[in-house]
Amino acid sequence: MQDNSIDIKLIKDTLSGSRTAFEQLYRRYSKYHLLTCLRYMKHRCDAEDILQESYIKIYKDLKNFDINKGTFNTWSSRVIINTCLQQLRKNKSMIDIVDIQEINTNIEINPEIIEQMNLKDLTMEISKLPDGYRTVFNMYIIDGFTHKEIAEKLNISVGTSKSQLMRAKQNLKKKFTSNNYASVGNYA
Repeated sequence: MQDNSIDIKLIKDTLSGSRTAFEQLYRRYSKYHLLTCLRYMKHRCDAEDILQESYIKIYKDLKNFDINKGTFNTWSSRVIINTCLQQLRKNKSMIDIVDIQEINTNIEINPEIIEQMNLKDLTMEISKLPDGYRTVFNMYIIDGFTHKEIAEKLNISVGTSKSQLMRAKQNLKKKFTSNNYASVGNYA
């Protein structure tokens, strides 16, 4: 990943008034953050808008970043994710979240074929998920939120978070098995 000492210098320079330093931070992380936005938003233009909105927030709140509590990448990624979630709530995109009985799904990945799948392909498959499934999948699997944290952030029950994750896995499983990426087993 990125060198934290460079980030610290760029942050200090930005806080001292250097626009060039912030532009450098943007160039260092914007591609990575755009991928995060693309995982949450259905359309690239929406993801790009969220990225710009997020960087405005990052710039305004940079004085609150504490280098002793984590890296700029971790902090800025949370800003990006929260901005995506705010937009989804604003657009009422979470309407497809429904509570169902939980089923444990086990997916076995075919390592030889999955190696051929690049990040762009995976991101594209995730972006095709319904909004609720995609949001919970991203938050839990990729961004490391717990079901309790997801429930609190999305104002849903823990059971709903779990069921949305299960549905997302089932949906992706169908895509992966139809493309020979994985073999699947369902266990109650």
